[in-house]
Amino acid sequence: MKAAVINHYGDRNELEVIDTRMPEIQADEVLVENHATSINPIDYKARQGLLKPMFQWQFPVILGWDLAGTIVSVGEQVKGFEVGDAIFARPDIDNLGANGAYAEYTAVKADKLAHKPSNISFEEAAAVPLAALTALQMLRQLKLLSNQKILIQAGAGGVGIYAIQLAKMMGAYVATTAGQVNHEFVKSLGADLVIDYHEYNIQDVLSDFDAVLDTVGDVDGGIAILKPGGHFVTISTTLTDQQKNISNKTVMSGWLTPNGRDLETLAIDIANEDLKIVVDSIYPLTTEGIRQAHERSETHHARGKVVVTIKP
Repeated sequence: MKAAVINHYGDRNELEVIDTRMPEIQADEVLVENHATSINPIDYKARQGLLKPMFQWQFPVILGWDLAGTIVSVGEQVKGFEVGDAIFARPDIDNLGANGAYAEYTAVKADKLAHKPSNISFEEAAAVPLAALTALQMLRQLKLLSNQKILIQAGAGGVGIYAIQLAKMMGAYVATTAGQVNHEFVKSLGADLVIDYHEYNIQDVLSDFDAVLDTVGDVDGGIAILKPGGHFVTISTTLTDQQKNISNKTVMSGWLTPNGRDLETLAIDIANEDLKIVVDSIYPLTTEGIRQAHERSETHHARGKVVVTIKP
């Protein structure tokens, strides 16, 4: 099968599409023929070697942790999924680095799968799992309630677009940050207040917030706008001991837990047209295409998700 791999840690030029071996499935897995995948910040951070303390990968490494495709083989313990089912998933990160989603086929644990809504394409489905699951789980971690005020940093980014919509569905008042070019866009997703991060520091214009979802590393600013008893979670940086021990405020790091049941919940919202998917751009699974996809993601200016088509 074809797969985009890296043989060394480094810049996007380390990515190369090669022929490699098909994955073999375990009893609790399915084999997915991938139609599309998408790019997330964890992808290029992994490519740069920033995940080395967590995973002892063996080169060549296949990156990618979003996929949408069709099941072509089912393990003997799998229930609820059959050959031919259209699915999407955020698979587990393989400890050896050999089973990523930048490939024509990926082995996926059945408990990470969800059925793809019929009203979206495979490219759109691939733009959902990691970012939308992160948004959903972080809002839960923040214990967000109806009528509370939340700041969602980088509202036009992959996690931000879903977090805004989900927070509004929960009944919250949503403030977000975005460049001027994206103000009307994030308002269309439901944002009540948009702050131009080029013009203002959030602590100069916001206060008394119940929750902050940080995706940009502005920990001190986020903590500063919280009311006593407020909750802060970051998915983009490491907290200091001092930050984690602020009195009267809960300051946490967040990390996605892949979960098929949560993804099925999001699939219902998508099928009901309550959750909008935003695709910034689409690239082919070629050496040039995967490098360009990483380049676009690394600009931090993508509106929504950067997607890679594997099976046109």
